[in-house]
Amino acid sequence: MSIDLELEPKTKRAPGGPCCEPVVYPDVEREQAQRMARIAKALGDPVRLQLVDVLRKHAGKVCVCELVPLFDLAQPTVSHHLKKLRDAGIVGSERPGLWAYYYVKPEALEEFSQWLS
Repeated sequence: MSIDLELEPKTKRAPGGPCCEPVVYPDVEREQAQRMARIAKALGDPVRLQLVDVLRKHAGKVCVCELVPLFDLAQPTVSHHLKKLRDAGIVGSERPGLWAYYYVKPEALEEFSQWLS
């Protein structure tokens, strides 16, 4: 089976001119994209994703000492991952004494999940 295609002659574009028009434009403003990128980057690590999953399912605040046995990691490493999540604004923490207690900030993930859907 043969298909006949009509070819148009190649034309030169003006120097500095665009080669083609954009198909779509972003709906996300730069500042919003930067916020969501921080969240996505923090969630890009499997341990951090699992930590958020545990904190999300737990009612109330979770002590870091309860999280350490769930992972094959030392307490300082778990605390490091929690700090990255806290810096991204995904989790919050309180330190009433020696141990820190962590919880998910649902509003932090709301904007990101709305954009994904």
